[in-house]
Amino acid sequence: MDVLAELDRRIAGCRACPRLVAWREEVARTKRAAFADQTYWGRPVPGFGPPDARLLIVGLAPAAHGGNRTGRMFTGDRSGDVLYRALYDLGLASQPTSVAADDGLELHGVRVTSPVHCAPPANKPTPGERDTCRPWLVQELRLLRPTLRAVVALGAFGWQATLPALAEAGRQVPRPRPVFAHGARVPLDGLGLFGCFHVSQRNTFTGRLTPEMLRGVLRTAATEAGLTTVPYDGQGRRDGAGPR
Repeated sequence: MDVLAELDRRIAGCRACPRLVAWREEVARTKRAAFADQTYWGRPVPGFGPPDARLLIVGLAPAAHGGNRTGRMFTGDRSGDVLYRALYDLGLASQPTSVAADDGLELHGVRVTSPVHCAPPANKPTPGERDTCRPWLVQELRLLRPTLRAVVALGAFGWQATLPALAEAGRQVPRPRPVFAHGARVPLDGLGLFGCFHVSQRNTFTGRLTPEMLRGVLRTAATEAGLTTVPYDGQGRRDGAGPR
């Protein structure tokens, strides 16, 4: 049995947080006008990527009309457009877009997850919801331990959620716990933790996070993870093939 696939199946059936259950299901019923003809996922969204990933990207939570609609992390929203484009530019994704769970996208050596698996109102999970969801991230980190060599936490929320999960998963986390910063790197036992501003529309539209900044963190983390990235010429073209 694929134990990570079984974990994903269990995550998708979770109903532990009443506020999140009510919100995700209400959004799935009412829908956004642009997606009125679509059937929303409306459940917790599991991680996405191969079970032998060497690099894990940790976000915040699924978007109401993104992952909560499509059933796949960072899929069907503008944050995902930015993230998967950067991974594609580096040769870590098979295509630059992620629009549906069955669109054929594959990640090379990379897995994407979040500390909260349900879409929250206003994109703001409570600390209690984050803590209730933590055991899923802890289990994911434990299952990935044989191959995992780097983690990129997107934003302060992802960073603050990842550190205790890493500790519970058996990693030696420094005390006091490191503070989030874009470009931060914390060496753990056999693993590097990297900080990156979140790929939210607020950050990308204002220029707080540029594609170059995102590619820079991802390339550094991928190198630490032992993944080979491809050259990027700054014009949306790549030379060579992604790692296998």
